[in-house]
Order: sequence, then structure tokens, then C-alpha cells
Amino acid sequence: MKPVMTIQEMTDFLAKVFPQIAADFEIIHMDGETVDVRMNVKERHLRPGNTVSGPSMFALADVAYYIATMARIGPEALTVTTNCSIDFMRKPAPSNMIGKARVLKLGKTLSVGDVMLYSEGMDEPVAHANLTYAIPPARK
Repeated sequence: MKPVMTIQEMTDFLAKVFPQIAADFEIIHMDGETVDVRMNVKERHLRPGNTVSGPSMFALADVAYYIATMARIGPEALTVTTNCSIDFMRKPAPSNMIGKARVLKLGKTLSVGDVMLYSEGMDEPVAHANLTYAIPPARK
């Protein structure tokens, strides 16, 4: 499946609707089936123990899945998270992180999928998130 937006269109859309976070994330792959997003980890993302914080990992999972959904439905800013659960599996390195998102089911009102989170350059995932997004009704 081909995405309905290019990486540049998606990047521009995020900068417009979420300027407060757009600089923290970079789309590195988007094909309509999967999306890979890099979170540029800064000091503010770290917690004691020199590891990426849980809230920062949640942000990466949420942004990556938002992009995955937008890649399928187009720019719909009011699509919102209705559920997210994360299993933290191992300690992430204090480095950039990659979120690999995929849409498992896309309906008219819900998008359901998951995101695997990795410390950049590592093969083993550090966390797994399941997400559901609510898609607003089409405007007439």
C-alpha cells in the first residue's frame, strides 16, 4: 500500500499542527504499511540511571503511530489517542530511539496498531506499545 502523503508533506503537517514537538522527531521511513520515526534524544529525555524516560518513550510511540495513521488516512489533525499500553522490556541506551509503527486494523472510526521501540543501532526492542486512535467523522 502506498502512503497518501509523502515524508515531506507529513513533516510539514507535523510542523504546522505540533510545532512544539516537531523538531524532536524525524520520519526515516514511510511506506503505507510501516513507519519508522527517530526521536532525537536530548538531556531532557533522560532520567536518573542515564536512560530514556518512560514518558519520552510514550511520546515516540504516540507520534510514530499518529504518523502511521495519517499515512493511511491523510492529514486529519483531530485524530486522537484513545488507548495506549506499553510493555517496557529492557533498559534503553541514552541515545536516539527508533519507533517502528504499523497499522493492524484501520476502520472508519478507529485505527489500531503497535509500535516497537529500539535504541538506535540496537537489534533488540526496548519496549512495545499497543495503540488505538479515534478518527473524527468525515466533514460534509
